[in-house]
Amino acid sequence: MKKAAGVAEEAANSQTFAAVARAGYAVSGLLHILIGIIAIQLAVGRSGEADVSGAVAEVASKPAGPVLLWACFAACAALALWQLGNAILGYRNVSDNKLTKRLSALGQALVFAALAATIMSFVMGQGQNSRESSSDFTGTLMKAPFGIFLLVAVGAGIAITGVVFAVRGFRKKFTNDLSLSSNPSVHKFQLWVGVVGYIAKGIALFLVGLLVVIAAVRVQPEQSTGLDGGLKALKEQPYGPYLLAAVALGLIAYGLFLMVKARTLRT
Repeated sequence: MKKAAGVAEEAANSQTFAAVARAGYAVSGLLHILIGIIAIQLAVGRSGEADVSGAVAEVASKPAGPVLLWACFAACAALALWQLGNAILGYRNVSDNKLTKRLSALGQALVFAALAATIMSFVMGQGQNSRESSSDFTGTLMKAPFGIFLLVAVGAGIAITGVVFAVRGFRKKFTNDLSLSSNPSVHKFQLWVGVVGYIAKGIALFLVGLLVVIAAVRVQPEQSTGLDGGLKALKEQPYGPYLLAAVALGLIAYGLFLMVKARTLRT
């Protein structure tokens, strides 16, 4: 076991592996930019699926789609393993080995593992509309013992995560993870995309969590429609198209931030 742990730690500290893992943030950034673009199309009255599945489908539709999907899968899978290693084995910098940071690494490992699984489903030609999969998952969980309470807890957790994202953006806490540029213009850009992006991502997560809670309370799983449903619900509100466009631009900013993070993440 000790030998296996040593091999795993050595692999996690490999510069090549770290570079591939960092690319996972760039992939996530690209997908967020595509989601933002689709959301802008929704705001002006066009159709589309403004979520991860819709963004991955856009990548798959390109001439080099299969190659791009494999590259995206490899990067996200590597990042999931890298963060899992950080959660289990800890960070090289002892001061980073706080429980909260290791739990955050575990959460990121799960998020990127799910993203890698979504991409692989498209590689295998089995990509599913995430709006339908969210409703199916909600319906299945509702039938389980205490399923309603679990769904409310899940929805509340997602909504709270959204609030945490927004607060992190307002307070610029994301700068703790980056090597900020000494160039004033680049430094300003890093801060701008981080603040705007985190707040927009927080709003999007809050909407998703709210829909899950509403679906659970009303026992209507079809109302749990994920990010795409949350953004489309936002459009139906007063001044909805403008609000949706603003959130869409924020998601694009968050995508740019993730690309910056891929380049400047402190390890």
